[in-house]
Amino acid sequence: MVYSLPALGRPPAPPMLRKVALEEHFDHLGVVAGSGQRRGTGIDDLVHSMRYDDGWFGIVTERLVEFDEHRLAEMDASGIDVAVLSQTVPGVQGIANAADAAAAARDINDFVSGIVGRHPSRYAAFASIALHDPAVAARELERAVTRLGFKGAMINGYSVLDGEPAAEYLDAPRLLPFLEAAAALDAPIYIHPRPPLEQKSYEGHAELLGATWGFAPETATHALRLVYSGLFDRLPRLTVILGHLGETIPYFAWRIQHCFEYNPADKRVQRRLQDYLCENFFITTSGIFSDQALISALLTIGADRILFAADYPYEMAQEAARWIERAPISENDRRKIANGNAKRLLKI
Repeated sequence: MVYSLPALGRPPAPPMLRKVALEEHFDHLGVVAGSGQRRGTGIDDLVHSMRYDDGWFGIVTERLVEFDEHRLAEMDASGIDVAVLSQTVPGVQGIANAADAAAAARDINDFVSGIVGRHPSRYAAFASIALHDPAVAARELERAVTRLGFKGAMINGYSVLDGEPAAEYLDAPRLLPFLEAAAALDAPIYIHPRPPLEQKSYEGHAELLGATWGFAPETATHALRLVYSGLFDRLPRLTVILGHLGETIPYFAWRIQHCFEYNPADKRVQRRLQDYLCENFFITTSGIFSDQALISALLTIGADRILFAADYPYEMAQEAARWIERAPISENDRRKIANGNAKRLLKI
């Protein structure tokens, strides 16, 4: 018989680490009044173009539109006190018509505001913003933040537009008034992936278009365009959030900066990429539950700039929670990532 030693000084087992989750999705696009047609390309169209499994997507679809039972149960089982909800890709960024996109953004924001109102202690939200008209976009962001109590905005990559250019990234000069409004409101902008705009290199390889690979370089390029446009020199208070532990940028930051210094073309910026990452960016753990990736991010930007996220319902929150609870990092850093940084950034 094996006898265990009495642990007389052992305290009671601690409760699960409390968490705030920042990239938790829903779907609500609505229809154009009286037309019976969806306003734009939806998540189902994207999934079919990337040839995702129908059974998997059926489960995801059910979870995207459910808020009152299974989602809350998953949060409870994961120690998530608050989930910040955001419209899934492509959202209003997939709507080419300016009027339709602006109307859809208001509808989505009003809808999710109602969801937050049903569970005010459990949910917060990022606004959907149509960028076709920067002045309209700025007003909608102000409404969402100051009247609806939203925590910032989520932009689903480039915006599809009628006419020329057919698509637009956030570094387009005409979008500066919207970004100035975000900085003035202290409202973070979360850039979420979408399939690459240019897909020639993926022909015959639909499996690479989405989260497997294509999302990361597309979103990383979007973020780097902002850095090397000089945006953060003009707007030093602007905050951008990237999911998936920084979309590969923390891992690759040294080489990007090193090579830029020898080949800046016509771009000149005041600081290194690493400096912008540490002062203007936050990254989340959404969809990457990897010790190696987390440690790379910690060594690049530090624990104060990393936030917990699961990427529900595309990932299970319980898996994300189990991982961060056991990741080989200091307890102080674990608490910052799980909830402290989000509470500070989003004023939760």
